[in-house]
Amino acid sequence: MQVYKTVTIAGSDSSGGAGIQADLKTFQELGVYGMSALTTIVAQDESWGHHVFPVEPDTVAAQLRTALEVIGADACKTGMLGSIRVIELVAQAIAASGIQTIVIDPVMICKGVDEELHPEVNECLREVLVPLATVVTPNLIEAAKLSGMAPLQSVEEMKEAARRIHRLGPSYVLVKGGGRLPGDKAIDLLYDGSSFDIFEVEKIRTTNTHGAGCSYSAAITAELAKGRSVPEAVATAKAFITEGIRHSFSLRSFVGPTNHSAYRQSKGGN
Repeated sequence: MQVYKTVTIAGSDSSGGAGIQADLKTFQELGVYGMSALTTIVAQDESWGHHVFPVEPDTVAAQLRTALEVIGADACKTGMLGSIRVIELVAQAIAASGIQTIVIDPVMICKGVDEELHPEVNECLREVLVPLATVVTPNLIEAAKLSGMAPLQSVEEMKEAARRIHRLGPSYVLVKGGGRLPGDKAIDLLYDGSSFDIFEVEKIRTTNTHGAGCSYSAAITAELAKGRSVPEAVATAKAFITEGIRHSFSLRSFVGPTNHSAYRQSKGGN
């Protein structure tokens, strides 16, 4: 039996909808074996305030050795990293492992929170980690910050941001319009340095999109681990997250998560 191995290097979301939890659920749903290196722990309070507890760099490094060196992986992805030191550790571990398939989800804020969790890491992400990516997957806010542009309001601005980010070194840039882009379509743009692929669906009117970005990038990672091309992986991931959002649900009065089993169930799975 062919076993495809993936690793997520990200934070833990105590509410279960995003971060490591979302990534491992996505890996399982798409038929790959998931491993993890935990970088931060995020807990939410009664007002959905986010409290962030960094993991010691030596502990992060030990986890990376397990997943990338002791076992090995076909693909890896990053999410919330939390500090310059951890970003540098991750970049060093990826380079040392020789892994070739790398998805960088440049997490800068938590859904439901307006402020950046760690604004000082932006430049380090740009210079150290983004250049290593097979595909980098910023949302509109992250794409604007990585590209040095004002907030993105149109497809043309998304294209310009993708061009600028591509100059940093990744092989592909996926700019995700999601629910923030004006209009009735959820539009994502994939850029390979010469041409754009557009992925669009009708917007689903819901606020329950917690973990959507994590799950989307994890789905891309899973499909790349199985040998799919980047455009094929993005197409499957787009379908995966669209079904997850379509069948999302609430957590009390807070932003609810996507439904990780919805894509499988839409195809007749149990």
